[in-house]
Amino acid sequence: MKIGFIGLGIMGRPMALNLLRTGHQLTVWARRAESMQPLLDAGAGAAANPAGLAEVADVVFSMVADAPDVEQVMLGEQGVASAGRPGLIAVDMSTIRPAAARAMAAHLLARGIDFLDAPVSGGEVGAIAGTLSIMVGGGVAAFETVRPAFACMGHNIVHVGDSGAGQVAKAANQIVTGVGVLTVAEALNFAARSGVDPARVREALLGGFAYSKILENHGQRMLDRNFKPGFKSWMHQKDMNIVMQSAHELGLCLPVSAATAQMYNAMVGSGLGEEDSIAILKLLERLSGVDH
Repeated sequence: MKIGFIGLGIMGRPMALNLLRTGHQLTVWARRAESMQPLLDAGAGAAANPAGLAEVADVVFSMVADAPDVEQVMLGEQGVASAGRPGLIAVDMSTIRPAAARAMAAHLLARGIDFLDAPVSGGEVGAIAGTLSIMVGGGVAAFETVRPAFACMGHNIVHVGDSGAGQVAKAANQIVTGVGVLTVAEALNFAARSGVDPARVREALLGGFAYSKILENHGQRMLDRNFKPGFKSWMHQKDMNIVMQSAHELGLCLPVSAATAQMYNAMVGSGLGEEDSIAILKLLERLSGVDH
């Protein structure tokens, strides 16, 4: 399959490398030329702009920061749509508002281009290993066409529904993970402030109903104080804001999500935005009068 890939950051680069390693003909573009070099060294081609990708690819993936970035690479001057043709499939794997994904699909469909919203979960580790969970919204035929490429990047690949449904699933995922990271940090901070070894508390919790992947993986990283970013706090702030914006549009009450969103706002405001979201433990410690 001839594939174009836009966005070669923490997530996009390993995802694109996995496509290349599994035999797909890959052409890439990124705003920063240095981001492209590892892919070029591995055998990918380079395009001068997103339109250049659309001219040579059957499927164009994007993995960028937010909806304005997706709009720019898809609909902007020298964007995918400017050179797209009927039969081309555009796939955005970024995390954006469901309403923005639906609007993007409508714009591209009017130009004869199919669009899938396909956000992912699994972080940098999953992107490198090719074990991401991929949540897809859009047409079934386009999904089936792209499925072999998805399989190079992830294991749990689910067609959730129509356009925007993938982003709804991702927002739900961010509710669970955002709240989960905060609750694990609260539990470990509670144990430490109570004079009990948080590592032994975590060990005890892993054997009961409190078990979760977040407690197992991120809980250990908190204990190790390994805050190296795999998923930066400002990204989780952005995703929780997507949840709250969508809830406002729907008239939904999401009290726990709202409190969690405020904590991520506080993280960014207190200078922790570039650290991993598990550094929310640091914020809780500061609020508890602990200085590490």
